[in-house]
Amino acid sequence: MRRLMRNVVAVMGVGGLLVSSAVCQEPKPAFNGLHMDLGNLSRLSNAKTRSISPENFTGEKGKGGMATKGTGQRAARELGQGWKVSPSVRVKAGATFTLGEIQGSGAIQQIWVTPTGHWRYLILRMYWDGEKNPSVEVPVGDFFACGWGKYAPVSSLPVCVNPGSAFNCYWVMPFRKSAKLTIENIGEKDETVYYQINYTLTEVPADEGYFHAQFRRVNPLPYKQVYTIVDGIRGKGHYVGTYMAWGVNNNGWWGEGEIKFFMDGDKEFPTICGTGTEDYFCGSYGFHVAGPDGKRRYGEYTTPYAGMPQVIRPDGLDSANTRFGLYRWHIMDPVRFDKDLKVTIQALGWRSAGRYLPLQDDIASVAYWYQTEPHAAFPKLPGKDDLEIQ
Repeated sequence: MRRLMRNVVAVMGVGGLLVSSAVCQEPKPAFNGLHMDLGNLSRLSNAKTRSISPENFTGEKGKGGMATKGTGQRAARELGQGWKVSPSVRVKAGATFTLGEIQGSGAIQQIWVTPTGHWRYLILRMYWDGEKNPSVEVPVGDFFACGWGKYAPVSSLPVCVNPGSAFNCYWVMPFRKSAKLTIENIGEKDETVYYQINYTLTEVPADEGYFHAQFRRVNPLPYKQVYTIVDGIRGKGHYVGTYMAWGVNNNGWWGEGEIKFFMDGDKEFPTICGTGTEDYFCGSYGFHVAGPDGKRRYGEYTTPYAGMPQVIRPDGLDSANTRFGLYRWHIMDPVRFDKDLKVTIQALGWRSAGRYLPLQDDIASVAYWYQTEPHAAFPKLPGKDDLEIQ
């Protein structure tokens, strides 16, 4: 009994990739340090821990803090090598900077980054095993659940955002041959980026999927059209999360729309159909709470699996519309598919006489999932003007 309970505690690592042998009655590969949680934290392995940062661009063992030139060079001029000489990088306007390249097999386990400038103008991309098309292509703010270019605290399992603009993620990102992470600055100003990529070098079991994330934005959504969060996913995998930056262009409640998951050949009707926008994000009744004055208002919240950490309210001047940042992580309930997946959501409010009103809102999203490779090429990322937040 004690052994069974210990196995049940270790049912999942972040990303929902580990399944207990006690639950499934299937033998799993020997522990290799790829996934860590409270259930296996005490187990030792032969995995090797490495870290890439501006103080060690290659992540090599014993090669950190050796820089003699860098963004901290002037501040360290009296102290010299080893005294925070290269804590960050400058990414020039119009340029792409390689944050890190890793050879071998293993997994990225944590990323910390804190950029300056317009977060929609810094595009994060990730490539696994030498692929030509990225498996991740997302503006840096949206990837870390801060899509409106303003800080909001996020306290969830795979993503946390801390003061003042510290983006962290704990999605497990396996690779078998190599990994490459880049950041492109499509803005007109050079930007400073501090970052650290913590990873392990170890065996990757055959049933590990590759991490993917895709960004989309439509502004405004055409009348009576549904918003597509992701489409064209081909292969076997499971969907693990949604982030949405939702800007309301009408007065009144905006969240009656249903989310739908079309999988494995679904056509007109989906296998999974939600009951409302706030319901999908694990809220209810319009996210309303009573304030100290008794008036109803939106209540921000951030939890391990779902949240609405950001509500940007009109200021009575030029900021005229309400904007929301919402996340829903399918860690304990990944949406599994064998061949294909499409995810949509309706933008729906109310008009007179108790009738639904299709909305024409400003909606952006990030879809997160794991799948086998190769993956289908992503749609072309919106251009600079279409990414801009106004």
